[in-house]
Amino acid sequence: MGQSILRMRVAQILLVAVVTAVAGEFKINPFDGDIFRIAMGSSAFLLFLLLMRQLPYISTGIATGVVVLLFRTAMDAVEGSGQTFEQSLNSHFSAMVYYIVFALLMHAIKSRLDTFHPLVLGAVAAVIDLLSNEMELLTRLIVLDSASFRLNEWTYLMAIAVLRTYFTTGVYSSISVSQMRIRAREQNERIEQMLGFGSGLYGEVFYLKKSIGTLENVTLNSFELYRNLKAGEGPEPYSRQVLDITQQIHEVKKDSQRILAGLVKLVEREVTADMPLSGILRFTVKSNAKYAEMLGKQINFHIHITSDYTTDSYIPLLTLLNNLTANAVEVIKRKGSINLDAYEKDGMTIFTVTDSGAGIHKRDLELLFEPGFTTKFDEEGIAATGIGLSHVRDIVNMFEGTITVQPMSHAGGAMFQIIVPSAKLRKEE
Repeated sequence: MGQSILRMRVAQILLVAVVTAVAGEFKINPFDGDIFRIAMGSSAFLLFLLLMRQLPYISTGIATGVVVLLFRTAMDAVEGSGQTFEQSLNSHFSAMVYYIVFALLMHAIKSRLDTFHPLVLGAVAAVIDLLSNEMELLTRLIVLDSASFRLNEWTYLMAIAVLRTYFTTGVYSSISVSQMRIRAREQNERIEQMLGFGSGLYGEVFYLKKSIGTLENVTLNSFELYRNLKAGEGPEPYSRQVLDITQQIHEVKKDSQRILAGLVKLVEREVTADMPLSGILRFTVKSNAKYAEMLGKQINFHIHITSDYTTDSYIPLLTLLNNLTANAVEVIKRKGSINLDAYEKDGMTIFTVTDSGAGIHKRDLELLFEPGFTTKFDEEGIAATGIGLSHVRDIVNMFEGTITVQPMSHAGGAMFQIIVPSAKLRKEE
């Protein structure tokens, strides 16, 4: 693994060096002749260093300087400049110094690059560019005895350096913003998946807790029956059979408790943050819009919220709102609308889910929240489980709230209203 990473680093450094050398041929000559080059190579090199932080800057600078020196020397030979190999090396030796010094100075601020504002980063890069140019000019003075620069030419050189570095840092900032948006989108998708997972898992945990409570009661009743049989000196085979049943129920309860403990840990690990009420409603609409699309229905969702606060009980809230909204999606035939509202009144938080479906018959209103009651049947006439709304009622009771349903004549459907004490939901600061 270490060798493969090393080979990848070397390949990346060579790529930076070669592209920089080629980009350097796209140049501006602000002075007479070819004494000094203002080339795109330095812009390309700066952009590479900003984008590829994993590279060792000093090694990259040395490699780039050497490749630029050899590349320009080779170009002189191909173009027939009339210089000897040694003269060509001396002529371009200062360019190698430029890239090495540039990399050294960038290495000095590498750990602080992310702390710079883009405007500050452009200014710092311009200073580094100017200092590297100074070293290139000093090298030319020593190697070629060339020092034919006037004040106005220095001013022009500084202006070009500033424009070049700000252009490069602007491109870098644009790329960084795009990458941040991609990461934010991926993170939002991850959060949505996590919330959907947590909401669904919460329902399973909720029912498993109820089942364990039921098993506990059955165990106690069965054991009490065994004791009564023993005390009344009933038939021994029956009392023994009751004891066996009690032991088996107890084992099922223990297994269920172990499963519950694992599920609770999983829920706590996957979902630990807080969420505002507005976020809960938005997620409910987004997930159910996809559900409606999957069912081939055209449904318009509307959110109206006048009170927004953060809650750490968003998983049970998501569970019940998702359940009610999914039911609303299912009762709408082909086209329709669903409204989700949230507001506060007299210390109570009120949620409503209103649909434009077929409505609910009056004879069904009293049985609607009973376990096992359902009005849903599949194409083969098989009834659904009928535990969804009883589950919603249990969650509302957990919050010490109430849930009611009433026909909505103007919408043609029904409105479910949940009233919960705000103190049960609001996260304490």
